[in-house]
Amino acid sequence: MNTKHIRIKDYNYDLPDKRIAKFPLPERDKSKLLVYNHGEVSQDVFSNITHYLPQGALMVFNNTKVIQARLHFRKETGSLIEIFLLEPALPADYEQMFQTTGACSWYCLVGNLKKWKGGPLTTTVEMPGQPSVQLSAERDMSCETALKIDFKWTGDDKLSFAELIDKVGELPIPPYLNRNTQESDKTTYQTVYSKIKGSVAAPTAGLHFTQKVLADIDQHGIDREELTLHVGAGTFKPVKSEEIEGHAMHTEYVCIRRSTLEKLLQHNCEAVAVGTTSVRTLESLYYMGCKVKANPNVSLDQLHVNQWEPYASTTTTITPAEAIGELIAYMDRNNLPSLHSSTQIIIAPGYQYKIVKRLITNFHQPQSTLLLLVSAFVGGDWKSIYRYALDNDFRFLSYGDSSILIP
Repeated sequence: MNTKHIRIKDYNYDLPDKRIAKFPLPERDKSKLLVYNHGEVSQDVFSNITHYLPQGALMVFNNTKVIQARLHFRKETGSLIEIFLLEPALPADYEQMFQTTGACSWYCLVGNLKKWKGGPLTTTVEMPGQPSVQLSAERDMSCETALKIDFKWTGDDKLSFAELIDKVGELPIPPYLNRNTQESDKTTYQTVYSKIKGSVAAPTAGLHFTQKVLADIDQHGIDREELTLHVGAGTFKPVKSEEIEGHAMHTEYVCIRRSTLEKLLQHNCEAVAVGTTSVRTLESLYYMGCKVKANPNVSLDQLHVNQWEPYASTTTTITPAEAIGELIAYMDRNNLPSLHSSTQIIIAPGYQYKIVKRLITNFHQPQSTLLLLVSAFVGGDWKSIYRYALDNDFRFLSYGDSSILIP
């Protein structure tokens, strides 16, 4: 199969608006669970997820946390300008960024940009029990898909950017919910294990987990590990080209600890991925390991996985264990407790999975790259899964029901 020539229209299905879950269920783990087991489709309740996980398995979760990435400014003319934070520019490191005080720069999307001809935008941020803070935003430069925006704030020289956006920002729920963000979303649109701030969209497969379910997983002798992939706004980017060769995947920041790589080796480099973000990170590790094998002195930036890299005929054919071993050795040589890089990987039919053996995921939009990923995982049998879900009143998209896929 020539993956680049896949026609996106072949991955379409009718999704009525009433099937899109606008809000989550009151209890996260009471959502439906579609079970796809070697071609057979059935259903259960998510709280029974351990019934479909072999004892001794390794589950990998994405511990990213959604930030309040929408910032609103009103010009003196009354025009409302929305600035949507995409990724840090200066400092470029996420951890440093959120600790920054006084000034920083981000790559952003800007709503109502035509009304912002130039000059700084300003807003006053009221801080309970403290002096108010003046926040300004000024256009710096245009990049390929975003604007670089310089932020400055005065009034509290100890106020970090993380604290600032927690106060003034708005949580960015998915556009297809067609509603405003509500106070409840601040809790329900985060996984119970979220830790590392940086995403502008939740890794929604994880929204079904509760502390009770996690405890049940532990009691069943199943290992849990975490990694970080900060989900970008590109996750909602529609495929507009007729063939997927014309679709540019977005780049996302990833971080994985050395101890997690060691745990992968202990499990024969086989994992149960919680969500497509975990999938993209785990599968990208293989190609990063190939790069290290080819060039032991490769830089962290050069470990970036390009969109079509897995489909190149020159891709090194080493085993997943060898690839992970190469990464561990690379980290040891460079005294790195964690590996920080990025990935632009696209997973579509024709892709050969290296590490992920079972996948827990929600139901995705028609004609999306996430649906292509699912199709690749189940050998093209995505239609039977989605037909079953539609025929059996499953709820779709971010706040919808879940599935476990065992190809």
